[in-house]
Amino acid sequence: MIPLITHHGTPGVGVEYEPFMRAAAERGLRHVAYSRPGYADAPRQPGRAVASCAADVERLLDELGAERCYTLGWSGGGPHALACAALLPERVIKAATIAGVAPFDADGLDFLAGMGEENIEEFAAVEAGEEALRAYLEREAAGLRDVTAEQVVAAFGDLIGEADRAVLTGEYADHVAGSMRRAVSTGVDGWLDDDLAFRAEWGFDLGAIEVPVTVWQGDDDRMVPFAHGTWLAAHVSGARAELRPGEGHISISLAHYGEILDDLLAG
Repeated sequence: MIPLITHHGTPGVGVEYEPFMRAAAERGLRHVAYSRPGYADAPRQPGRAVASCAADVERLLDELGAERCYTLGWSGGGPHALACAALLPERVIKAATIAGVAPFDADGLDFLAGMGEENIEEFAAVEAGEEALRAYLEREAAGLRDVTAEQVVAAFGDLIGEADRAVLTGEYADHVAGSMRRAVSTGVDGWLDDDLAFRAEWGFDLGAIEVPVTVWQGDDDRMVPFAHGTWLAAHVSGARAELRPGEGHISISLAHYGEILDDLLAG
């Protein structure tokens, strides 16, 4: 089975969601999730760039005994999927970014426009420096370490709209709560290093990507606004856009995961 390497959001952790695994297996794919450095029990890699994940994924593929893979990234994982497409063209068949963030200094993009209040506060802390960012994330993490499925909607606060609130129930809410708890279980290093990496140079040229890429984005997204998806679709070399009205940051994956996988396999 060809691996499907998945890149989690920020904060997040490489925890599999059973329905997504089944959807991949039904299509002959091996659904593989991993945690970026600093999250859960993954050792921190201070100063890592977005591009740094390519070496991790290459080692992962070697350990799996796989020559090639598909890859997708959701939210903060989106840039990491793009890094693999850019830097591992001989090993990545196709990539997808789902509600993925654009570069902080993207020309012509107002990065913060349309974001929920918590993201605006978080990126203000990024701008204030690592010490201020760590203090902010520690305060935020305190409310996530014991979060339950019933508390997930409230935990997201102003970062989600109606489309996302509607799907954060039952099995999926339980999965999200568990991922949040584990993501900050050993501290905020992974979250902090993700934020710093997004603010810095990513370490590769979006306009030089040769691997096919599909950009998935909804217009009811308060975590990564619609404009990020349209910007990526216009600036990632050869990207194809799947811009979905009425979908949010979370709902787009749940509603379209099978379609996302089919698109990857379509080449």
